[in-house]
Amino acid sequence: MIAFPPRPSPERSRAVAPDGLPMPGRFAHLHPDDGACLMEAAALLATGRFTDSPAGTHPALAALARAVNDSVSDAARLALWPLAADLADARPEGRAYAPLLVGAVVDAARPTRPASRRLARESRACRRRAERLAQAPAGGLPGRVADVLWWRGPGRRCLEHALRVLCAAPDADQRLTRLLRQAVADARGGGTRVAAREVRCDRTA
Repeated sequence: MIAFPPRPSPERSRAVAPDGLPMPGRFAHLHPDDGACLMEAAALLATGRFTDSPAGTHPALAALARAVNDSVSDAARLALWPLAADLADARPEGRAYAPLLVGAVVDAARPTRPASRRLARESRACRRRAERLAQAPAGGLPGRVADVLWWRGPGRRCLEHALRVLCAAPDADQRLTRLLRQAVADARGGGTRVAAREVRCDRTA
């Protein structure tokens, strides 16, 4: 996804990272001594490995968390640090989860640009896919391949576009942190229920 310029904090926080984790930082890191992004902290808590794509986190949710981590101010990033423990074990089952999550991000962006036909089209596409997959059987290998292709293609493009819109909002920090908190709560709640709440932004590669 795409990294957006971080919003400067009014006053750079000198607080330490909670629970002995590395200090929060933007983007990926080579070693914990250099700091960590939110997903790297989640991986350390889950397995002790230093990666930004831990197996216990759904890839779509991990992409959102990385995006928010890289786009918010230092103070907002530090405030999100306790979410690392929940992100370490947040992998809802079901093929409908990814399009529901992406659709929620798109829907959150629509009030910012109510006249955008592209956002309206992307929202409909995500919802249709989620409805179709919610009724589909497990699918096996063909279904997994189709889901990966959707996520790496149109799914990721929809997410990136919506997050670009959201990151341009003057209150982007608040929107992004609220949206990520809700997404994590929904994922931990166990299903494919991802409400179209507020907003989040994007670090996307």
